[in-house]
Amino acid sequence: MKTKLGLLYGGKSAEHQVSLQTALAVIRALDLEKFEINPIYINTEGKWIKGPQLSEPVENVKALEFSEGNQLSPLSLAPALFQAEKQETLDVIFPLLHGPNGEDGTVQGLLELLNLPYVGNGVLASAAGMDKVMMKNVFAQAGLDQVNYVAFIKSEWEKAKEEVYSKVETELGYPCFVKPANLGSSVGISKCTNRAELETAFGEAFQFDRKVIIEEGVVAREIEVAVLGNDEPECSVAGEIVPKKDFYDYKAKYESGDTALIIPADITDEESGRIKEMAIKAFKSLDCSGLVRADFFLTKDGKALINEVNTMPGFTPFSMFPLLWKHTGLEYPQLIERLVSLAKERHAEKQQIKFTF
Repeated sequence: MKTKLGLLYGGKSAEHQVSLQTALAVIRALDLEKFEINPIYINTEGKWIKGPQLSEPVENVKALEFSEGNQLSPLSLAPALFQAEKQETLDVIFPLLHGPNGEDGTVQGLLELLNLPYVGNGVLASAAGMDKVMMKNVFAQAGLDQVNYVAFIKSEWEKAKEEVYSKVETELGYPCFVKPANLGSSVGISKCTNRAELETAFGEAFQFDRKVIIEEGVVAREIEVAVLGNDEPECSVAGEIVPKKDFYDYKAKYESGDTALIIPADITDEESGRIKEMAIKAFKSLDCSGLVRADFFLTKDGKALINEVNTMPGFTPFSMFPLLWKHTGLEYPQLIERLVSLAKERHAEKQQIKFTF
């Protein structure tokens, strides 16, 4: 029997278009002999719209942006959202959402309440992985080496800007990076080399979140590994990001192509082994499941510093996560099937938990 797969994509976030591109790539890669594809679109206003079951791949993202004619009301959301054309409950949901209200545990919580299997990380891992401050606090508790950082909420900054800037300069110095705490795809990130740039960067970052994190700048190579699994996760080969600009920003990732992806990375076996060991430790410290891309800095003296993990990494065939697995021996269609299998496995495990009243 075919697996009834629900694809959840779009979303009310700055990464809406990234999500659409991901959904298009996944649909094109799915084997229609194995899967029934049921698209569920969340538009930029946050409205949920269920599309017709797909019998063939779509040509472009426009075909995935459904009108409001099939909009689901809040009252019909739970019973109607996750049903296929024949009114049969879907087998697995694949959330292809990036950023807030999708990658941060909110949708995962809804799926948990509906008791539906879904691809990827659970509520806790998604929420902690989305919030860079909480993530780094967990990594610190796990004993993982990372760059120095400080964090502020918007009201702190508005009440005492001079004190905030002074703390950044005293504890981190320049260069440093200012980032929204809860966002991905390098949206809203700025590199600062002086006070004027720092002031501008705070204003930019606070447009996207109420909390920002500022990280110490280091001279290092950017190394990434992909992690796949549940209780016994495995790592891909390591890859290196070589941006032609100062850092790997949104434009370099998705628009200009001003970045070289080197797979496998030219690092020693010892360095590769250490990075993979840290990636697995980070995966387990957040109680991750399904997939994670772990990003590291590798200094000239061979020291590895974990930068962050992404619990729903870019997932087109040309994104780093699928490319790392391709070079490890797992092609894109098989990677999708493996993730669906892991979702079913994790859900089945949860069903074994007994509650007494």
